[in-house]
Amino acid sequence: MEAVCINRILVTGRLYKELEKALTGRTEKEFLFLPEDKVNVEALDWADAYVAFRPVENFNFYNLKWIHALGAGVDSFLFNRAWKKDVVLTRTICSFGTKISEYCLSYILSDLQKQETFESQQCLQKWQQHEPKQLKAQKILIIGTGVIGQEVAKNLSLLGVQPLGVSLSGEKKQYFNKIFKFDEISTMLSEIDWIINTLPLTEATEGIIGKNLLGGLSNACFINVGRGKSVDEKALLQALDSGRLRKAVLDVFAVEPLPEDSSLWRHPNIIITPHISAITSVEEGVECFLDTLRGMEQGCNSLPNLVDTKRGY
Repeated sequence: MEAVCINRILVTGRLYKELEKALTGRTEKEFLFLPEDKVNVEALDWADAYVAFRPVENFNFYNLKWIHALGAGVDSFLFNRAWKKDVVLTRTICSFGTKISEYCLSYILSDLQKQETFESQQCLQKWQQHEPKQLKAQKILIIGTGVIGQEVAKNLSLLGVQPLGVSLSGEKKQYFNKIFKFDEISTMLSEIDWIINTLPLTEATEGIIGKNLLGGLSNACFINVGRGKSVDEKALLQALDSGRLRKAVLDVFAVEPLPEDSSLWRHPNIIITPHISAITSVEEGVECFLDTLRGMEQGCNSLPNLVDTKRGY
């Protein structure tokens, strides 16, 4: 990648005020910090770099050379959008893999240690032993073997798990005991205890976790920390109602915030969290942005957070 000279940077989204304070004195670039509803054509046309979690409603590329997503997901920029080929897209990754690993691990261990059962028994002053299950005995399948999936696999493997992976390519990746293509996992699904989805949203992954995959499970648990639209929510509910799934922990959804009339809220075997498994902190957001800015201007060919806009991640 050739060096890209950046001079005028438009920053918007929910952290724009905090980012303005944190970036003061850190670089000599020109900045414009605006809430999303104040980003007009003049502001977009002025900037050669755009920093935000998502494009504003009136977004257009104009003179942009670089777009930096403040989150790990970039589907809001790429999905169903024609991309301008000469615009570089980067994303924020930093400690997201660690945060997501801890999120997943907290729910897996809570389940294996039967914490809900013992909390219920305490309310009834009931003394009854139930043997916890060991984490290392669990068969865990991670869907998506990119940066996030690899970090989840790494942290699970440190605790004795032998993670399995599934991806579109089936390419071998570090920390996975074995990786499969989607068409290779049907015969093993009934043996899986936990499925963790870390997939990005692309045309190839939209709805990919559906009836065919979920219907092959047997009393498994599902955690979604990828993208909501990669899961067929109707098929997910059917799998829960049929016993194919016994529990689902959902942090991401096809529509966010999750509508009040969604049946997901009321299902007894679903745990819902409001997209908090890997929140971008101001400190990490600033450091990743500044590191990427330096890399852009040095012509760095190995930016770890550079997005392949054709692949969508």
